[in-house]
Amino acid sequence: MKKIVLLIITLIFAATATLLGEEAPPASVIPVQTGSITVHITDIKKLYGILGVSLYNSKKGFPGKHEQACANQLKKITSSEDKVVFENISYGTYAVSIIHDENSNGKLDTNFFGIPKEGVGVSNNPKIGMGGPKFKDSEFTFDTKQLELTVAMKYF
Repeated sequence: MKKIVLLIITLIFAATATLLGEEAPPASVIPVQTGSITVHITDIKKLYGILGVSLYNSKKGFPGKHEQACANQLKKITSSEDKVVFENISYGTYAVSIIHDENSNGKLDTNFFGIPKEGVGVSNNPKIGMGGPKFKDSEFTFDTKQLELTVAMKYF
């Protein structure tokens, strides 16, 4: 019975608004804004192998677990500077991680102590110390149609 009364009240309200020339307010729909992030990569020392570029939207998996990134790109190295473009990326907070997979084995090779034998880079180019770079030091805010950033590769 309560449902019927509520339905009748709703119909009366809608009919009254229509008779008065008022439209019901539209549902609040906020379109998701997207754009592109261009990552310029510099200081590539060896002109062979593959660049693996990962875009993370949280610290989960950053910087080395590319399967947890929100987007990934692979690019064959052809020069000491290159770029990748991530398209249709929602506005938000991100960080970029790059590996130079010199032997194209699909992973970052490290020594006994976990120090990379191949080139690495992250957004904001923070100093990389023990334990690797942190998301908070590498994060940036993406809130524009086009964003360009530069990452310098580091070799240890």
